[in-house]
Parts: sequence; structure tokens; C-alpha cells
Amino acid sequence: MTSADEKRAGLVSALENVAGGNRAALREVYDMTSAKLLGVILRIMRDRDHAEDVLQEVYVKVWRRAARFDASKASPITWLCTIARNTAIDALRRSGKHGEAVGDSLPEVEDEAPLAEDMLCDAEDHDRLVRCLEALEQDQRRSIRMSFYDGLTHSQLADRMSVPLGTLKSWIRRGLSSLKGCLAGG
Repeated sequence: MTSADEKRAGLVSALENVAGGNRAALREVYDMTSAKLLGVILRIMRDRDHAEDVLQEVYVKVWRRAARFDASKASPITWLCTIARNTAIDALRRSGKHGEAVGDSLPEVEDEAPLAEDMLCDAEDHDRLVRCLEALEQDQRRSIRMSFYDGLTHSQLADRMSVPLGTLKSWIRRGLSSLKGCLAGG
């Protein structure tokens, strides 16, 4: 068993213990994942103080929802990152603020960077995701990345990219469909 497999098994076990009401297990989950989840939240919130508040909210949700985690359907870190991302987006929308990219343009992120790994928070899928993202058209790839990283609505993305809303939605829909097919094909 590799180190990554051992970490995953440890996190699955800790989440199962959290589901059973074990507070020490929640602390273990926190210790194993808080840095990564804070990074996901900071990417959306862009304010450390608010991001730390959202991180606390994430672990309250983990405490309440741990019994819903199914290791056969998702990796534990992907499940946790989804909770973190959605909680950050909800907090951002409640505050009426939106994550702001630096500058007016959307830079193309090189696929060699570890951003795809951060996006899915699942290292074991990183190489396949990079290949699948590379296969997408540039506009689809940028739209999907900006939507995920910044938590922007389709309307906000269309404004930022200076394209009609329908065009942006088509890029994302076709891009996600292509990704789904590519990732399912292994």
C-alpha cells in the first residue's frame, strides 16, 4: 500500500468515526485536511479572516454530514473539498461580494502547474484530469477553471470574459460533458 493509499484509508476511517460521533476523529480529520481546505476556500473568498470563519463552518457540516460520506462514490478529500467549495461560495453570495481576479484579463493557467490537483483535491486523478483538460478547447477550459476556482455565476463569468451568456453556458456545458466522458473512459 502506498503512502497516498494509507492516507486515504486513514481519512476514510476517521470520517467513519466522525459519523459515529467521535470528536477526536473530527480533530484528526481537521489535522489531516484543514490546510488543503483553507486553500480551496481562500481561492474563492480572497480574505483570510473570512476564509477561516468559513473553514469552521465546513467542519461543523462535516460533523453533521459524515454519515453521508460513501467511500465507494468519492474520495474523502474530494468530498471534503466539495463541502468547502460550496460553503465558501454560499458565504460569498451571502456577503454580496464576489471573488475578484487581479487585472481585467483571465490568464490561461498552464496545465503543468498543480492547479488541476488542487481543483479536484485528489492527487490520484491528477494526471488523467490534466490530459482531459488539455483535450478541451481553450475557452471551455478557461470557463470551467474560472467557474470552479472563483465560484462565479455564469452571468459573472460572461461579463468577465466579455461573451454572451448563452455562449458561456454552451462552453461550460460542452466542456463538462467532454470532461465527464474523458474521465469515465479512464
